[in-house]
Order: sequence, then structure tokens, then C-alpha cells
Amino acid sequence: MLLTGLTGTGKTHQAYGALRHIAAGGPDRFELLAVNSADMYGHLRPTHVVGSSERELRRLSTVQYLFLDDFGTSKTSEWTEEITYRLINYRYNHCLPTIITSNLPARDADGPDLTDFVGDRVASRLAEMVTALVPMIGDDRRRSRGAA
Repeated sequence: MLLTGLTGTGKTHQAYGALRHIAAGGPDRFELLAVNSADMYGHLRPTHVVGSSERELRRLSTVQYLFLDDFGTSKTSEWTEEITYRLINYRYNHCLPTIITSNLPARDADGPDLTDFVGDRVASRLAEMVTALVPMIGDDRRRSRGAA
């Protein structure tokens, strides 16, 4: 599932709602990892602890359900492209459910889109993996609530 839309339109809230729905109708126990993409890349940066980044990438790649929040908000580099490819490619090859939220549209001829962030190979895999593309529209709910 890919939820796209501007900041504050409820993407994260709806993604957690989908996960609650899965939990209610699914097995008694299942593995879920929810992570903000900027934090994910931060945890995956090489450290002085040998192998810790690879272990974390393996954990993200193999978890039964993965929720990537705010995908596409980090700066792109060869390193982020490689990590993103390895993660999505593994989940694609093993048919593992992945829920993604992004401020970037899936496709936009007039401006930046998710393909610009992930590259063509990952975008192609995501297009096949995504069973539901949910564009979220509306005002920033956080700001609306604060004004009341």
C-alpha cells in the first residue's frame, strides 16, 4: 500500500489504521516494524560496530510487515539509492507486505515524484508491489486542529 499526499493529510494515521485492520483479522501474532525513513537511513549508516548496519538492513528486509513512513524525505545519494534498492528488492522478491507513506506523488510530470527519489528500478518494483495507491488530499490537519 502506498499513501501519498501533502504534509498533514492523514497518511500515517491511515497507515496505522490499515495495520490495525490487519491485526484484527489476521493471525494472533505477527511481526511489524514501523520506521520513519529518515530514522531508518540514520540507523543504517555505517558505524564503528562491525556488521550492525547489515543486521539492521536484514531485520528491515525480512520482517513480516514493514511500515515506511515519510518515504522520500531524505536527501538522495548513491548510498541511499543502494540501501533503498536492497531493501525494496528483497521485500519484492519475497512478496513481503510493505506499507509506505510519502509526501511525493507516485508520478508527476510537472515536478518531483517518488521515482526521482528511488530511481527507475525501485519504482518499477514498487509499482508491482503496490496493491493500493491511496492519494490523500486535503488541508494540513495538524494546523487546522491548532487553529481551533
